[in-house]
Amino acid sequence: MNRTDIHAALTDLLLTPGLDLEEAVERHFTPDYRQRTDGRWDDRAGFLAHMAHLREVVAEGSVVVHDELTDGDRYADRHTVTVTKTDGSTVRMEVYLFAEFAPDGRFRRVEESTLLIEGAEADRDLGSAR
Repeated sequence: MNRTDIHAALTDLLLTPGLDLEEAVERHFTPDYRQRTDGRWDDRAGFLAHMAHLREVVAEGSVVVHDELTDGDRYADRHTVTVTKTDGSTVRMEVYLFAEFAPDGRFRRVEESTLLIEGAEADRDLGSAR
């Protein structure tokens, strides 16, 4: 089985502008996907709206995975996302993520907490902004 991981998913979602958003989401997330970021739950449609918004405000960026663990259908990682927004400002967030894989290797559920490392106070909710 070929499983996704957060680096591959975020690269397709945010850092590959020529890739259709629906196609990127379909590669890495199941139809019944749910995500909780900093206490706020979204279904797949809400997640798509979030990613569409990020694609409008992010010019470029990088993802660095510091720790990554897989145990059966469970996945956990700690990663840092650094982006340059279209207004030229930089945002760096550290993310603590726990996830569940579907049998096909895509993410079925992600729960994450974000920590703003660099950026304006207004960027604190970038992990769930729409």
